Amino acid sequence: MDYTPQGYRRNVGVCLINPYKKIFAASRFDINSAWQMPQGGVDEGEDPRSAAIRELREDTGVSSVEIVAEVPYWLTFDFPPEVREKLKHLWESDWKGQVQKWFLVKFTGTDEEINLWGDGTEEAEFGKWSWMSPEQIVELAVDFKKPIYKEVMTAFSPYLQ
Repeated sequence: MDYTPQGYRRNVGVCLINPYKKIFAASRFDINSAWQMPQGGVDEGEDPRSAAIRELREDTGVSSVEIVAEVPYWLTFDFPPEVREKLKHLWESDWKGQVQKWFLVKFTGTDEEINLWGDGTEEAEFGKWSWMSPEQIVELAVDFKKPIYKEVMTAFSPYLQ
């Protein structure tokens, strides 16, 4: 994608899988019942693959990884009005939603490497984590992310069997 649709924040998502084909998910501090896969913004001039590895390390402390696949297109979603309003103050920008590039990443380390305080460069976002099935990932996501998560699970399904 050479451009980002106007009003959308450029973002990457990481579907981190362990050797048993379970997917990493973490619950947010600010919405305890909301579980998500690691994701985050792409810095100006940053390659999405590099952003995915950086975001994963910042969010989880994990760096023992290998990129296996990527969704070959960008996925877009809109924020619900209440989320958009909250993020407007947090990010000091009024984004309509996000345009995301998703990566399937194989975890080559051990669970002891996972640290929800991340690598110390960013404020912690998550309180708990778990390895989940694709169905659990979709079921436990916030409603406005479920369609994206379903599409990501479909795109990566050959690797999750």
